[in-house]
Amino acid sequence: MPIVLSFFSVISYHKIAIMRSVSAVLSRKGAKVASVSPSTPVAEALKIMAEKNIGSVVVMENDQYLGIMTERDYSRKVILKGKNSNDTMVSEIMSNDLPSVRPSDTIDHCMQLMTNQNIRYMPVFDGGKLTGIISMSDVVKETILAQKDTIDHLQNYIQS
Repeated sequence: MPIVLSFFSVISYHKIAIMRSVSAVLSRKGAKVASVSPSTPVAEALKIMAEKNIGSVVVMENDQYLGIMTERDYSRKVILKGKNSNDTMVSEIMSNDLPSVRPSDTIDHCMQLMTNQNIRYMPVFDGGKLTGIISMSDVVKETILAQKDTIDHLQNYIQS
């Protein structure tokens, strides 16, 4: 009987690990986001992205979130359409219809949204205020950490 109870505690631990939240990701990676104004030329936004080794920038005006410009936006809305990166403004190509999440949302919820809508970045809002960006890479890293924690917990259980 004690073995069964211990096994269920391992299963419960695994569920908790999977239910990690967006706030855990933001606290690990930091909530600071790179932002540009909507009138920024795309070429300038790309330079910022390259310097910071990131795949998106938040578009803000007067501390208001307007959208996100991603590498995918650039490739599909500038390169493939033969536009000039210096003459095209971020506001012309940014994505402004992305779903958003809250810090209390789970990583599993983020993964479902990102997979279902085929997106790589989502804004995180807390009380209407932008508190960060979560990427598919962040979701994958957090999932790997959760699985590692579960494996460590199971190994400790087996060895005890």
